[in-house]
Amino acid sequence: MTEALDEGPFFHGTAAVFTPGGLITAGHRSNYRPEVVMNHVYFTALRDGAGLAAELAVELLGGGEPRVYEVEPTGAFENDPNVTDRKFPGNPTRSFRSTEPLRVVREVTDWTRLTPEAMQTWRDQLISKAPHERGEILN
Repeated sequence: MTEALDEGPFFHGTAAVFTPGGLITAGHRSNYRPEVVMNHVYFTALRDGAGLAAELAVELLGGGEPRVYEVEPTGAFENDPNVTDRKFPGNPTRSFRSTEPLRVVREVTDWTRLTPEAMQTWRDQLISKAPHERGEILN
């Protein structure tokens, strides 16, 4: 492939604390299915999409504050097959994954938080479901 998938900038949402220059690596629990250890690290070119992931990570995994980081992929990456074409034709969520680490550029603080009503909708649609009802994760 000679054409870049996306030029970025890229963002990663989590409850974990990172410092600029640090690496975010695969091998951690999924935000959506905590019993699954991920073979990839996930990121998006949408700042608020990373914010949603951060808020869900806090909600599902418990504890911490939702955090969004601007990140740089350190290696090759691909469209996230968990959303691309399976849920959204093409890649309108601009979501990607890589087996290589993401380098933290900085913490981003100007992302849009979910309203309490929107968070409740996510709880009702995703979080309140048993893990096996949340759908398969292509890992």
